Amino acid sequence: MAASSNSSLSGSSVSSDPEDYQPPIWKSYLYQLQQEAPRPKRIVCPKEMETRPKYYGREFHGMISREYADELLRAADGSYLIRESQRQPGTHTLALRFGPQTLNYRLFYDGKHFVAEKRFESVHDLVTDALITLYIETKAAEYIAKMTANPIYEHLGYTSLLKDKMVHRLSRRCTESRRVTFVRDDQISSSLVRHSALKDTPEKQCSYEKIHNFKVHTFRGPHWCEYCANFMWGLIAQGVRCSDCGLNVHKQCSKLVPRDCQPDLRRIKKVFSCDLTTLVKAHNTPRPMVVDLCIREIELRGLKSEGLYRVSGFSEHIEDVRLAFDRDGEKADISASAYADINIIAGALKLYLRDLPIPVITFDLYPKFIQAAKIPNAECRLEAVHEGLLQLPPAHYETLRYLMAHLKRVTTFEKDNFMNSENLGIVFGPTLMQPPEQNALTTLNDMRHQKLVVQLMIEHEDVLF
Repeated sequence: MAASSNSSLSGSSVSSDPEDYQPPIWKSYLYQLQQEAPRPKRIVCPKEMETRPKYYGREFHGMISREYADELLRAADGSYLIRESQRQPGTHTLALRFGPQTLNYRLFYDGKHFVAEKRFESVHDLVTDALITLYIETKAAEYIAKMTANPIYEHLGYTSLLKDKMVHRLSRRCTESRRVTFVRDDQISSSLVRHSALKDTPEKQCSYEKIHNFKVHTFRGPHWCEYCANFMWGLIAQGVRCSDCGLNVHKQCSKLVPRDCQPDLRRIKKVFSCDLTTLVKAHNTPRPMVVDLCIREIELRGLKSEGLYRVSGFSEHIEDVRLAFDRDGEKADISASAYADINIIAGALKLYLRDLPIPVITFDLYPKFIQAAKIPNAECRLEAVHEGLLQLPPAHYETLRYLMAHLKRVTTFEKDNFMNSENLGIVFGPTLMQPPEQNALTTLNDMRHQKLVVQLMIEHEDVLF
């Protein structure tokens, strides 16, 4: 039955001509099976049980044997009861009739009823969901095993139109921003310049690849998977939804979905503490707009400010800037009329970078940069930092490139602001680099290496990026 249904209810063919495009047909076979699944039938205990927990009803039969429960449930498919275990008094078992056998499950309650991961408001709902799952997985095991073979995902407008359009735009913008002519400098490693000038490899592109942020979701009403087009069965937790873009798929299908999440601004609750790649994709920008707006304001009126980035602004005002970005996004007012002290804007920028859930220099690349800083030979050290930068996710790379170019400009006003590359390295080392495991001793030992990495990136910004 599974094979014939698969062929008759498969998605429609898709033409390469957009004008001939027809939406894929949702496959209804699994929905039909859910409608056919046995309905729960509660077997009521004929007498009131004094030992019955308050969260169970008359389906509780007290301490009865497995054999007696089987006799009570033989009347109808889908019948169920709850009994106290004879082997483990105080524990409860859900006995459920499905087909020719009685199934026994250890039953738990912590405010909701559950036998596995799913939690239900009532035992009736739990049994309903179990019967649906058992029926579908029994009747359509072969179908379920094959249902991801011909996905419709690539034909959805989400992937074929929106994603391609954005990737093309960002790739072009980032390629233009990274087009750098490498020149010799007495203070720069000649081997790295030679390597950068002669290396015959494609330029790192800003494809801004992003994995989906899937979370288990309960769908109200019938829902179909946007990967395989099949019905998502069950009463609750039928599948997963990407909290960034809203894509709905089966849990098993989520493992096959490409890394092409396109976040929806309506789903992004805040700007600060939001994953960097998620934010730039949602706003369709090469870098977080917080970084762009703060740097623009600092360069407009703060490059000569003494102790820039070292002197702290009032924390209450910095928090106001955070709230303004979270509330108003790129329309946040951070002008001199709103915040006369430029240290407030500098503090907000540092706070944004420090609060990223994944630092600009990512957790997985942190050890590579620390090891690079420990290399005694200056040329080899710079080469190692360069290799680490090339492994950063595109959005992280672009953010770091833009920030280092800004900090390089800050150092050109050292006679006014008293901030050289070493001072800025001390400030931004812990901000841009955080060890994967928060260990006080590790953090303390790594501080000088963090400082050196940032110092090198500022001093050799024109070669490293």
